[in-house]
Amino acid sequence: MIHGERVILRARHDGDVPVLQSELYDDVVTRSRADSRPWRPIAPASGHSPYAVAAPSDDAACFSVVESESRELAGEALLWGIDTHNRTAHVGISLRPAFRGRGLAADVLGALSEYGFAVLGLRRLQIETLTDNAPMIAAAIRAGFVREGTLRRSAWVWGAYADEAVLGLLAGEWASHA
Repeated sequence: MIHGERVILRARHDGDVPVLQSELYDDVVTRSRADSRPWRPIAPASGHSPYAVAAPSDDAACFSVVESESRELAGEALLWGIDTHNRTAHVGISLRPAFRGRGLAADVLGALSEYGFAVLGLRRLQIETLTDNAPMIAAAIRAGFVREGTLRRSAWVWGAYADEAVLGLLAGEWASHA
């Protein structure tokens, strides 16, 4: 487990899947804003849930986020597209609605950065998020990420193209920020 100040990142448990599926995936509009793939209906028991417990992989590390104080499942966090040659990865987080707006996202990003840099030995982490996702951008900046640019009209979101912000964090920046 990886501990932040207010969150714990732990392995996904089978019992997490229905909660994450219901609160994160089945919210079609929110999920469409968070994933570049088109939303499709998936039954939680089908085994095809994006939150299904999977075997360890070299190109992704998926965690369940638990709030330290309440010990409640707060959401998910992942490093994906892990590139061991270039030592880079992409970052993704999603918090359940009841846990948003509580200042947990920056702590999740800090804990995920610690895993990426201290455990995996990566040198760069990158976040892509919609430019109107002010809470995510603010949380990333609080966690030490630097806004690097905008990918214009790069995301198809609920019937229109939207801009994405790119934020990056280098290992040396993380070490001095932490």
